[in-house]
Amino acid sequence: MAADKPKIDGVFRTRSLGIAASGVQDQYSDGKAAKVWHLYIGGKKRTNEYKEKMVNLLKEHGVQTVLDAACGTGVDSVMLLEAGFTVKSVDASDKMLKYAYKLRWQRHKNNPVYDDWEIGEGDWLDLENCEDTITHPEGGYDAVICIGNSFAHLPDFAGDNGLHKLAISNFHKMLKPGGILIIDHRNYDHIIKYGALPNSSSKLYYQGDRIHKIKTSVLTVDCEATMVTLDYEIDISGIPFGKDQTMRTKPDGSVIPVSQFRLSYYPHLLANFTAMLKGIFGEGAEHKTLSDFQTNPPDDYVSSYFIHVIKKQ
Repeated sequence: MAADKPKIDGVFRTRSLGIAASGVQDQYSDGKAAKVWHLYIGGKKRTNEYKEKMVNLLKEHGVQTVLDAACGTGVDSVMLLEAGFTVKSVDASDKMLKYAYKLRWQRHKNNPVYDDWEIGEGDWLDLENCEDTITHPEGGYDAVICIGNSFAHLPDFAGDNGLHKLAISNFHKMLKPGGILIIDHRNYDHIIKYGALPNSSSKLYYQGDRIHKIKTSVLTVDCEATMVTLDYEIDISGIPFGKDQTMRTKPDGSVIPVSQFRLSYYPHLLANFTAMLKGIFGEGAEHKTLSDFQTNPPDDYVSSYFIHVIKKQ
């Protein structure tokens, strides 16, 4: 793990300051990531490339109703709504949801599809009981999506993947028979082996041209990787941001203000995650793994993300 990682009372900080240290943390509760998320993910180029891949994948499976289980600021939900899908959206972070509510308000005046867009706080560990914020369709959803490395935010306090299994079981319950779960994670096999993101990283979901730097740290306990922490620096030149900024020098010598935030992840290895999915959906469940949405990537291709598509029997 990086030696310069800040400490408090001898304990490495695993998230930006201001976030509660107990329970299943909302790592976005300090609002730092939410404020610059649109700069991190990028604009139309990202939307168009990613939209085509995701929409085609959903249509391939005859999907109409979608639960976006990690909607964040609502960007992907909007993309799917405007592509004709019926979408309901939940997230555990009220700071991220604030931007989703704002999006709905801004767009509902010109497009009636937003009048029916239900958004609410949703806990993966108790999805059935978020009826006070959204109403689940009778019989279940055609698809549940948990995308953007979101699932890796869920920790493993007991060391037995118990919380992970519970969350995936709840996703399974939300699906109708024949429905699909689309869930992803970064290529943690590569990250743990090399201590850095793949060179292709951030070119699928996150294509912002204001990403100044992402620093990777891997925490190991008894020779086993238990957490990956990413320190993000986003260029905020020309954007009013108050005092919450740090100056950095670019390779060309120019000095820019950056916004910093830190997120920590449980490092799911590909084989282990596949086995966990099969353990819940059944060994006979139809399952495929895509490398950055590619079914058959070149032999020398290093994936940034593994996207799992698994069908409820």
